Amino acid sequence: MPDVRKTAIITGAARGIGKAIAQRLATEGMNIVISDIMHEEALKTAAEIEKSGVRALAVRTDVSSAKDAEELIKLTMNAFGSVDILVNNAGVTRDNLSIRMAENDWDLVLDINLKGTFLCSQVAAKEMMKKRFGRIVNMASVSGILGTAGQANYASSKAGVIALTKSMARELGGRNITINAVAPGFILTEMTEKLPDNVKEAYIAQIALKRAGTPEDVAAAVHFLVSPAANYITGTIINVSGGLLI
Repeated sequence: MPDVRKTAIITGAARGIGKAIAQRLATEGMNIVISDIMHEEALKTAAEIEKSGVRALAVRTDVSSAKDAEELIKLTMNAFGSVDILVNNAGVTRDNLSIRMAENDWDLVLDINLKGTFLCSQVAAKEMMKKRFGRIVNMASVSGILGTAGQANYASSKAGVIALTKSMARELGGRNITINAVAPGFILTEMTEKLPDNVKEAYIAQIALKRAGTPEDVAAAVHFLVSPAANYITGTIINVSGGLLI
């Protein structure tokens, strides 16, 4: 018999925000696909999630590769028979001042953060269109709205994600596919926890709620956007920044 549960793919889900999203969606009884370039960590995360009683699949994916994006969707369809939800969370940073930024650092960030979001959405949308249902959530950033010194590549990629979100929402809305984005602010992850204390304090001083966000804060927003409560929301960017962006 076909699996009647919804299936959610989360890219970059081996750890951090992506893992928190996968864990949150698993609480709804969804099949979970952990897509990540770090396959060993993805396997561990999938095993953890299966302990909650849902099915999970780990897929090694370089989202900047069209071949890998197609293989991700193919393996998901083979395992679960549907692609209902896609969360494009995979992303990287290569920070430097614009005048010092290497071309390959520009290309890498744009390829993974923006091109990867496009490629995975493109392939997933083709399956979603067949059943006239789909929920896509893209990971943007307040950097893509405000701009950030030392992150011209990252901010540009996230601004592109916002424009991509709005464009695809217009294209696919008639097929009952919603496409939204979440724009996190300063979130405590493995990456940001390594920052010097004075840098973290400077960020927090700008936040209205006077604390850093958590991966679970971001996961809650994603959960809302893929839930029935958000059926009439598309092309929207939700800022999860604690008031950093007001």
